[in-house]
Amino acid sequence: MNKVQPYLDAPPQAVAVRGFLHTPAAQGDDCLILTHGAGANCNSTLLVALADAFCASGLTVLRCDLPFRQLRPHGPPQRGSAELDQQGLKAAVASMRRQTSDRIFLGGHSYGGRQSSILAAAEPGLVERLLLLSYPLHPPQRPAELRTGHFPSLETPALFVHGVRDGFGSIDEMTAALQLIPAPTELLPIVSAGHELITKRNRDELPAMIVEAFRRLAY
Repeated sequence: MNKVQPYLDAPPQAVAVRGFLHTPAAQGDDCLILTHGAGANCNSTLLVALADAFCASGLTVLRCDLPFRQLRPHGPPQRGSAELDQQGLKAAVASMRRQTSDRIFLGGHSYGGRQSSILAAAEPGLVERLLLLSYPLHPPQRPAELRTGHFPSLETPALFVHGVRDGFGSIDEMTAALQLIPAPTELLPIVSAGHELITKRNRDELPAMIVEAFRRLAY
């Protein structure tokens, strides 16, 4: 039976890593780190469902709170917190490296995925694959304000999972933006889903769909 337990790695003078560790019944070698969007935490419905599904497929999964959420239980990240949040993701990767000598995958929903991709672009080779859920391509109704400045530097293969009703970017806009990325990418459109991705209608099949698509990219 898969095991879930609270996880805390807080070395002195370092960014703390806080969340929940999902360990498969048959000890997995590779590890996936997942984090949340700007308005959520690591207990979001989407992250819990995905962590359970990936763990059932044999991966160790850490779902963790970004530093801004550790500092504030509610509300969006404050201006200027992105750098610290990227440091938090880097600390999570280092923490999992101490747990396994195998591959580390990194990803997150919306803001968390964006920070993961920025970190990976800045530090090629830090992780082996990215899982980017509802990447916030631009603010709603402001399509000219693209958040793609780091895309040409992204050398880590990535799966983008995107709802066809997502106000932060259409499927056509996402398809065009991915052309900027030199690394292999795949786009998994989710029919009838918006930015939150998971709904009452798709919650039973969505996690398995994402696991299958990601495993195709990773293995």
